[in-house]
Amino acid sequence: MAKRERPGITGDFRLTERIREAAGRGALGQAAILSGAGDLGEAALFLAAAMECEGEARPCGECGPCRKVFRNIHPDVVIVRDPEHKNVSVEVLRNTVADAYILPNEGRRKVYIFPDCALLEPKAQNVLLKVLEEGPPHGAFLFCAENSAVLLPTIRSRAVEWKLSNSATEPVADDRARELCAILRDGKAANVAAYCAGLESSKISRDELRALLSDARDMVTASLAASYGGDYEAEKGLAEALGRQGLSRAADILGSFIRQCGYNVGVGHITGALGVALMELRQFS
Repeated sequence: MAKRERPGITGDFRLTERIREAAGRGALGQAAILSGAGDLGEAALFLAAAMECEGEARPCGECGPCRKVFRNIHPDVVIVRDPEHKNVSVEVLRNTVADAYILPNEGRRKVYIFPDCALLEPKAQNVLLKVLEEGPPHGAFLFCAENSAVLLPTIRSRAVEWKLSNSATEPVADDRARELCAILRDGKAANVAAYCAGLESSKISRDELRALLSDARDMVTASLAASYGGDYEAEKGLAEALGRQGLSRAADILGSFIRQCGYNVGVGHITGALGVALMELRQFS
């Protein structure tokens, strides 16, 4: 019998491999935003399957949980809709939050997919904040939004953002993000300090800093995928410099500071602490 091809996100091999890598080290978290071009619903199901999968390379597409997720019949993967209203009502979200505290029926997690976050008004989004911050470990919330700006900063700060590029080629990234990754690759402590000081003096806003760090994190996770055999030459130098453990730590550090950008914290404080954290990644000269 021919071996079945592993599932993936159509047109986005890069994001497919990033999610697999995060699933492999148990770093998918409790909240994620799926944004950008492409089929966000398909990507959300792929991420949900990675959370429920019982195979080795998650999602494997072969185990019972995977098959149920991809067929939209898994009892613990819920698509949150409100067919009776134009926007998703506060009542529907309150019921979703209450349901999240109930143990899964059969899966590892209870996963709630919001297929169009443009239908979530700010008042309704506020209902979700407590469960995102203090909810049960088995709960997971996946937000689909072409532009993540439709979500409150307080929600964005509590979620990892996965951006679809609808392309298997080099992603479009902020030049300053590329510069940061080049500095991490080259390992010069003075350059790390100068870079972070330059960000502060440039009067960059928290939103701009968040976007920059998000792009840098995308490149770091792509490097990690490249270390497992990806074809992206631009990331391989960073992978060779930091190694898999260093790349995983770098992704976690950047994710932490992305979340800090969602709070009322001064950019100078964020960039200063970022420099210190990044210099602990390796033996800088």
